[in-house]
Amino acid sequence: MGSCEVWDVVRLPFPYTNRPVHQYRPALVLAINNGTGSPRLLWVLMVTSAENRGRPGDVEIADLAGVGLPVASVVRSAKIATVEMDMAERIGRLAMPDRRRVIDAVRDRLSVAGICNY
Repeated sequence: MGSCEVWDVVRLPFPYTNRPVHQYRPALVLAINNGTGSPRLLWVLMVTSAENRGRPGDVEIADLAGVGLPVASVVRSAKIATVEMDMAERIGRLAMPDRRRVIDAVRDRLSVAGICNY
């Protein structure tokens, strides 16, 4: 565990905002803190089953085999977390067409928040 790159799908204990627990689940690595300090940190987006109720900003993953997921899944752009890289286990990599849709969804989220207007 602990080695991954941007656009990798990893398995890690994802924190919940509404309860003090973590559940092992897939997540998409969006950014890596490459600073010299310890620990190295990842910004990740939650990945969840497409069967769950959809939310604005969800991005369907078209290439399931490439990301190592057994069921139809979505990247949930509204659920972002910062986690230690040592906790992440790489399971796959997001395909380029799916990456573009995730970038658009994140850009839309930031634009709505007034952070990014392009």
